[in-house]
Amino acid sequence: MGGERRRRRPGLSPAVVGAGAAAAAALVIWARPRDPTFHLISVALSAFRLNLPVVDVELTLTVHVTNPNVVPIRYSAATVAIFYAGSPLGSARLQAGSQPPRSCRVLRLPARLRGAELAHRAADLLADAARRSMAFDAAVDIAGTAQLLWWARRFDVHVDSHVVVDPIFLDVIDQQSHSETHLHLASSSSS
Repeated sequence: MGGERRRRRPGLSPAVVGAGAAAAAALVIWARPRDPTFHLISVALSAFRLNLPVVDVELTLTVHVTNPNVVPIRYSAATVAIFYAGSPLGSARLQAGSQPPRSCRVLRLPARLRGAELAHRAADLLADAARRSMAFDAAVDIAGTAQLLWWARRFDVHVDSHVVVDPIFLDVIDQQSHSETHLHLASSSSS
């Protein structure tokens, strides 16, 4: 029975290749970037600043931020634009910082509402105060880096928020936030 003996080439078996592909797919799904969440907890009056001929209002915004990702992030300082009835009303300052993976943080953002803008909208603001319901919009672009072992990538997060507060007691009545993350996979070239 001198049949020819089949010689087997050294290499990877299909089972090993399949297991490796499945593990890679699971890693990609597990580590995919997720949008952070932002939730305004409270608004507190900090001070009135005389800025003749008007008075600026300083507030402290307490925001709960969740990083749902499996990697820590570092982010740069950013300015949150605050709008009332579509017009710029003021801004808040986000300090540069970092956040561990899969964690929550409470941030306190100093904000200033410009007295000149408040004066232009006085009739609308007083009507909202009488109704005890004042709607604001906010937008911010945050840039940062996410690092997994030796692989660091830049990202941008754009956040749009709509918040309704009671202007008498500064209670948050309702809010909706939408964040969108853009991960830069290619290295950027300097110009």
